[in-house]
Amino acid sequence: MPRALISVSDKRGIVSFAQGLAALGWELVSTGGTAATLRSAGIDVTGVEAVTGFPEVLDGRLKTLHPMIHGGLLARRDLPEHRAAMAEHGIAAIDLVAVNLYPFQLTVARPGVSLEVALDNIDIGGPSMLRSAAKNHEFVIPIVDPTDYDPILRLLRGGGVPIERRLELAAKVFAHTAEYDSAIAGFLTPREDALPSRIGLSMERLEALRYGENPTQRAALYVTEEPRGMRDLVQRQGKELSFNNLLDIDAAMATVANWPARPACAIIKHTTPCGLAVAGSATDAFRRARATDPVSAFGSVIAFNTVVDQTTAAAMSDLFVEVVVAPSFHEEALAVFAARKNLRVIELPVGRAAGALDYKRVRGGFLVQDAFVFDPSEEGWTVATARTPSDHEWSDLRFAWAGVGMVKSNAILLVRDEMAIGIGAGQMSRVDSAFMAVHKARRQGHATEGSVLASDAYFPFADGVDEAAAAGVTAIIQPGGSIRDAEVIAAADRHRIAMVLTGRRQFRH
Repeated sequence: MPRALISVSDKRGIVSFAQGLAALGWELVSTGGTAATLRSAGIDVTGVEAVTGFPEVLDGRLKTLHPMIHGGLLARRDLPEHRAAMAEHGIAAIDLVAVNLYPFQLTVARPGVSLEVALDNIDIGGPSMLRSAAKNHEFVIPIVDPTDYDPILRLLRGGGVPIERRLELAAKVFAHTAEYDSAIAGFLTPREDALPSRIGLSMERLEALRYGENPTQRAALYVTEEPRGMRDLVQRQGKELSFNNLLDIDAAMATVANWPARPACAIIKHTTPCGLAVAGSATDAFRRARATDPVSAFGSVIAFNTVVDQTTAAAMSDLFVEVVVAPSFHEEALAVFAARKNLRVIELPVGRAAGALDYKRVRGGFLVQDAFVFDPSEEGWTVATARTPSDHEWSDLRFAWAGVGMVKSNAILLVRDEMAIGIGAGQMSRVDSAFMAVHKARRQGHATEGSVLASDAYFPFADGVDEAAAAGVTAIIQPGGSIRDAEVIAAADRHRIAMVLTGRRQFRH
């Protein structure tokens, strides 16, 4: 009788998988909570302690690290000396391992998680069993991914799992445990120290793409175990996603995450906003964001940080859009979108895991940094000018500061009533970005008089302030830190512009 060892933290699909194995005549061995789950479903299970002859101890830390387990996993059935050793010591073979690990990444993604809680969620026995099974995959089927349960059952019903498939499963195991260990190393590295001396980056190919940025470039989507990442993307309808769609989706959801307490809408082209607003509802946020630059909204990716309802979906019906992305959609909204067969409708969680790293490719290596997370605190902010912003200006300055870091540098954002009215992005000089923001605002019929301006980095010269003043800007928010800050502040005072210095740069290269 073949024997399977099942021990999972993520219990999705495990009951039906175990039932399928039992129906095929497999003996099931399991541990702790998994065994209890299977028994409650009426499945006959042998406890691991019955195999090892030793109870689970140390609050469950020690249960599978035993020769009776690893001998059954590591023994080669084609070697007489291994079979003899098994017979001598009463070791029974284990032919399949279904194990997934304590949720370390999800645990440390929670704000304020303690070191003690993090350490308790480092799995020891699970990776050991998986690695033993993967090393001996010719004889043991290693399964770490719940999505593999049904395909493996089909193969077993059809006569067995071929060596090519076993090799794929083994590779997935080692990639998974490598990423797991890398996440632990990253968490344990003190924040005040440098990043880890070595980084093992393990990714799974989730989807092959038609091509990359251009048709001559091959492309695929690879994903990590990072919570709230692309692994959690669900496509509800539409054509397959392109390489550029995925880049814009990522930028879009990063943008709307900056307003967790307000419905926000971002309209994205080429990974930078061309429309941005908050409002009392998703519908109003969309209408205001579209008004930023209705021309550029054509063929865009539109993102929301809240559920999209039927009214919001209908408000987009006259605009050609590549992708709509939000954390969720009402069924009535999906019914509205269904008439547009090519429209891609994507569900993706808002925000990203705390402590995530950002990678940028350079030839022969990667640049690695902490992933940017917007800091809404106003600690360290100072009013540098004689005039203090009015209450209305303060509201717009806070919105502008939350939005400008999502624009490609050099970035300038013009705002009125918590809505972007002009965006200057990617220019080689900051004064040109200011000019572009004003030009685009006026081109769309927005009055720039009385607006506020945000700059993602300091003004190196006073000319950017002069450009803003000529457009009627009344308040500016920027990091400060230039050797010419005194000149820049003096220019603001000369124009009766209130200026706030945040002390923090939000450069997006």
